[in-house]
Amino acid sequence: MKTIPSKSTLALLGAGMIMAPQIAYAQDTATPQDDAAESTSALDSLDIIVVTGTKSRNAEDVQDVPLAVTAFNAASLDALKVRDVESLSYSAPNVSLDQIGTSRGTANFSIRGLGINSSIPSIDPTVGVFVDGVYLGFNGGVVFDLFDLDSVEILRGPQGVLFGRNVTGGAVLINTGNPTEEFQGKFRAAVDGPFVDDGRGGANYTVSGVVSGPIIEDTLLFKVGAYYNNDDGYFTNLFDGENFGAAETKIFRGALEGRFGDLTITGKLDYFESDGDGPAGQNRGQFDRESFDFSINNRGGYANEIWTGSITTELDIGPGTLTNVFGYRDYAATTDADIDSLPVTIFHSNTETEQDQISNELRYAMDFDNVQLTVGGFFFDQSIAYTENRLIPSAPATFWGGGQQDHQVLGAFASGQFNLTDALSVIAGIRWSREEKDAGVTYVRPRPQCSVVQGTCPTSGTNPFIAGESNGFTDSESWSNWSPKLGLQYEFDDGQIYSHWTRGYRSGGYNFRITNVALFENVVLPATGGNFAFDEEKVDNYEIGGKYQTFDGAFTINAAAYVTKINDMQREVNQSSIPEGVSQFILNTADATIFGFEAEARMRVSDGLLFTANIGIIDANYDEVRFDISSDGMIDAADEALSLPRVPPVTWGVGAIHELDLGNSSVVSRVNLQYRDEFAYTDNNFGFVQDRTQLDLNVTWNTPVEGLAFSIYGKNMLDQVTVGGDTQLPFGTGAFSNGVNRPFDPSPAAGTFSPLSKGRQVGAEVTFEF
Repeated sequence: MKTIPSKSTLALLGAGMIMAPQIAYAQDTATPQDDAAESTSALDSLDIIVVTGTKSRNAEDVQDVPLAVTAFNAASLDALKVRDVESLSYSAPNVSLDQIGTSRGTANFSIRGLGINSSIPSIDPTVGVFVDGVYLGFNGGVVFDLFDLDSVEILRGPQGVLFGRNVTGGAVLINTGNPTEEFQGKFRAAVDGPFVDDGRGGANYTVSGVVSGPIIEDTLLFKVGAYYNNDDGYFTNLFDGENFGAAETKIFRGALEGRFGDLTITGKLDYFESDGDGPAGQNRGQFDRESFDFSINNRGGYANEIWTGSITTELDIGPGTLTNVFGYRDYAATTDADIDSLPVTIFHSNTETEQDQISNELRYAMDFDNVQLTVGGFFFDQSIAYTENRLIPSAPATFWGGGQQDHQVLGAFASGQFNLTDALSVIAGIRWSREEKDAGVTYVRPRPQCSVVQGTCPTSGTNPFIAGESNGFTDSESWSNWSPKLGLQYEFDDGQIYSHWTRGYRSGGYNFRITNVALFENVVLPATGGNFAFDEEKVDNYEIGGKYQTFDGAFTINAAAYVTKINDMQREVNQSSIPEGVSQFILNTADATIFGFEAEARMRVSDGLLFTANIGIIDANYDEVRFDISSDGMIDAADEALSLPRVPPVTWGVGAIHELDLGNSSVVSRVNLQYRDEFAYTDNNFGFVQDRTQLDLNVTWNTPVEGLAFSIYGKNMLDQVTVGGDTQLPFGTGAFSNGVNRPFDPSPAAGTFSPLSKGRQVGAEVTFEF
């Protein structure tokens, strides 16, 4: 007889959908007989919900963790129809997991108002991404298709003690599926697209399959999986009337796990390949920003090939568990983009990027009667090479340049929680980190054809096309710092209150995209005291939070308030420029303060009905500005009055899940509405991303056939327009331009490069599990 998913379905999906400071893994201790006998009482028993992002010896109940966490297990990810990390932006407060749009798959994540705004591969993020415990060394190839996931955990706030550099906003932990003790499999096929909207593109097809089980019982386990996606292109390019946004993606994954008494070794290998069209760039001087209209004469393209591997070794020894995580990644990508976003050729750009990295973390997590303690060390080494060329017919020649960088990091950390009484405990941790970067940069300028990736671009001497202009530079820099954390936790019946102070750092580095040499050498270099590198950014976070859950689990609410102080804020200043099209430079331009509040709640009102809600509020302001980010030629109050980029002041969401028991089958319905306020894209606020109200729907029929389910779903059902960026251009003036630059003006002075994201999509899916 088929087990009706009564006790687990709503608990898993509901917790994952909003109270999600809750789910990374879940266990349901009920038996199939219990489920069948009590199928009318869907939430009669509670799941044990635990997270692993604290790196303690044992996974912890999220309600006991003194940390703001939003997490999703496999069931909730399936219910949300998550195909990439970006879609989780609309399931959590104060979280924006966007891709930049210029280069497909490149993350520009922001959490609690701390984010980046660039596709330059040498720019380190504020939100670190970890796959199976392995840190991804830069933001390329992050926002791509995902499948076969055990969990995704979003840790909000600085995570420097346990995760190191570049997690000042938070960390996203992606855990792929592990081999299983029992032989099992899951297969999925889906199709979706703009089927209810005339004048748009075509269908998007996806199939995937995973099989897992024992090779040698209780000793050697395996998992293999494959994923294929063929997207005909969501948009229609008005230049030629053809579908646009086509993409083809293939993923192959394998894992082996060996269990040898107290020793467990898990190895995973993932191959990813994806290629397709370039960005659907809308010029908002030519088209209404509330439309999906665009017209470009260069289809462009992208191609990515990524190998990712990890070996995780765990040994129970003495009072704790010794864990070693070794990681490897090899990334290669090319892009071709129509940056002018026009049906004529004014500014087109191509890039080539190669990155490889190895990392190793060794930690020992101990658990005593009154102390939990984790100590460890970390090593990271990566190399990045990036070539960019710009075809600008008005220039004397094609632009060529870029940069290469060798990067090493060493770290050591200790983190613990010490119980003073049964209710009161002290939270403490510290991390020492040292990193070194050796870079060679070739200015992206008109010059003879060259390739940084192939090692043929000069970094010394003078440009033969531009008299007296230097070709670039080589330089090295190192940084060392300490990241501490100190706090208290007080636990009471059904809840807790916690507070802590923590410090984190975002790495200093080099700009691989220097296009305005005069500005860089005459303004930027003097501002840094002659240093070719920009300095690291320091973040201090002061937080107080609370978590409460009724004894029966019917009602849960988690909330946190925080103050974040940013010193030497790194800004990727993005300005339109006649000779180069767009000029980007990076400086430690300001200090700022962010005040924030966030809360998530869920309530089960009956056996088959669950409501969810979340809200996030951010007030971010500059304290001091040391560069003319307003572009008015002065450093004054006008600069300090600007909004910080990628900081939506308000996010909120509500949702509901309903389960209808049909005896030998069930129907689970879900609706989720999430709002995100508008936010600045450029430092001068001339470019901005409009607000968005995301409505997602899903109805799943768990059929009488065991393991077989059918779903129909809709994403972005209100057909809201959003973009990966809003870069201002000095050309492209049209009917929607007004010739004046003003912050948050819907009409640009001239044109823009604004890569469109998909609008309304409806689809159907069938899954089969055994």
